Amino acid sequence: MSWEIAVQLGAADKQPLFQQIAIAIATDIERGRLAVGTRLASSRRLALQLGVNRNTVIAAYDELCARGWIAIEPARGAFVVGVPGGGRLDAAIDHEAMLPASDGVGFDMPAPIAMAAPVPRTPNGLLLLGGVPELRHLPVRALARAYRAALTGTHGRRLVDYAHPQGNPRLRVAVAEMVSRVRGVAASADAIAIVRGSQQGLYLAARALIRAGDVVAVEELGYSPAWRVLELAGATLVPIPVDDEGLDVDALDALSAARHVRAVYLTPHHQYPTTVTLSPERRTRLLELARKRRMIVLVDDYDFDFHYDGRPVLPLAASDRHGVVVYFGTMSKCLAPGLRVGYVVAPPAVARHLAAYRRFVDGQGDAVLEHAIATLLEDGEIQRHTRRALAVYKRRRDALCEALSRRLPRLELRIPTGGMAVWAKTPSDVDPDAWVRRGALAGVSFQAGSMFRFDREPSPFLRLGFAACDEAELDEAVERMARSMAG
Repeated sequence: MSWEIAVQLGAADKQPLFQQIAIAIATDIERGRLAVGTRLASSRRLALQLGVNRNTVIAAYDELCARGWIAIEPARGAFVVGVPGGGRLDAAIDHEAMLPASDGVGFDMPAPIAMAAPVPRTPNGLLLLGGVPELRHLPVRALARAYRAALTGTHGRRLVDYAHPQGNPRLRVAVAEMVSRVRGVAASADAIAIVRGSQQGLYLAARALIRAGDVVAVEELGYSPAWRVLELAGATLVPIPVDDEGLDVDALDALSAARHVRAVYLTPHHQYPTTVTLSPERRTRLLELARKRRMIVLVDDYDFDFHYDGRPVLPLAASDRHGVVVYFGTMSKCLAPGLRVGYVVAPPAVARHLAAYRRFVDGQGDAVLEHAIATLLEDGEIQRHTRRALAVYKRRRDALCEALSRRLPRLELRIPTGGMAVWAKTPSDVDPDAWVRRGALAGVSFQAGSMFRFDREPSPFLRLGFAACDEAELDEAVERMARSMAG
């Protein structure tokens, strides 16, 4: 079934109606509003829409067909062919004034924002990208049942109505219980704001808590999309070194003594990208420094669920006694990134403040999906799925490290205690950026260390994810890496 076509006829136009209709349609074809292959409305429907005689529309279509703009197929209808080589229907039309600039924008634009598209999953491609989870084990049936029950249950109509921007109440209660029991963070439902992924949570926090010109400290090696979010809020970013104990708190202290630091953004559990954990001494010093300087500690705990060796370190929010930590979590790693469900844990006043900002850009999120996720948390389905994924990812971590040691022994790597990726140092005679490009041509995607540096300078490191491939695929991926290592 075709859509109705919006045709604007000029009341003062002295041309015959059929010609006005033909010119209007041809103009929209030339502008690109009516694409090649578009099926036009039937002559009867368009005549009814325009309030004209059907024969007038038939005459317009015949004119367009004769001039090569459309094709009329018996029993099927009229279809757009494109702009014919013979020229325009009416030379009197000011086509130059009608068309926008070559880039499609008729006004001055700010400097463009770089937007990297995600690497697609292809049948023959192997993804060694940190943070990309396995989707083949997703509990799709359980999620579908929960989603269907949310829509068809007693609360179905309420869930598709307007809702509170702080998130579905059941999900907020379930998340508060999860972070309290598993992560040691004492939080009530009032301290939870549900968001569409941790990145949106950070965006809201940046807009709501950061003022233009504020200094925000970030890890010198880190997550560049988060940096861009903070910059868009007007923050001045200052990189802080990272070593084997995580963020250098001494350097942060020195910076805050010289300049007013509004906030620090960090990934202390499995540091992104190096996988190191912020040491206990630095955790204590950071929280005390934040208390003394009234500094916001923006904590991105993107993969807390996946810790393989020893006991996991509890989040900084679990030790926060002064309300300085704003904690971001996500369901993207334990479920799927496309579901876009995350959460922010903060003092209730902060959670409400973020929700007030969210109302203007996102309204309320997906209340039906949030209700379904709450059901899966209450039933223990997500907990069971996470435990299964933990065992799978541990095996895959070991398989990747074994394959790297066997096939690429010149790489220096430390087996990570958690997370979803390995940080490996490359030999001095290898260009990691060129290696990544050659690997992509060989069907294996991985990341060079330069993309995680604040200054984007070359770096002799690679980040290799292991969650999205099974053991056999990981072995094949490393084989492809080995073949593409040399130029």
